[in-house]
Amino acid sequence: MTLPLKPGAVVHAADVSLDHAPVSPGQTLKGAPTVGFVTLAETTGGGVGGVEIGVWECTPGMSTDTEVDEVFVVLSGRARIDFVVPELPSIEVRAGDVVRLEAGMKTVWTVTETLRKVYMA
Repeated sequence: MTLPLKPGAVVHAADVSLDHAPVSPGQTLKGAPTVGFVTLAETTGGGVGGVEIGVWECTPGMSTDTEVDEVFVVLSGRARIDFVVPELPSIEVRAGDVVRLEAGMKTVWTVTETLRKVYMA
């Protein structure tokens, strides 16, 4: 879903309504997490490549993912991210944290409190 953010407009990311769907069974490791997201804007990146900006949310559970190049800011909730490839130390994220992921990273997300983030990918 796209919620176009026009230049000069404001969207309160914590209040954006998101439609959730179950995480695919092939990615779900524990529980029954659901995810929802909305694209707020897409930029051309000044000819270097486009950037998508949006709001993403995941309910408690454990799932795997293969990441894209992304920077995100956690708005609410808590999770642990385990890095499988490359093997890096796990991180705990909560409101206010800024995280950078790189394309191709394989991760395991353990969401303990519904996690909402603003992402740039």
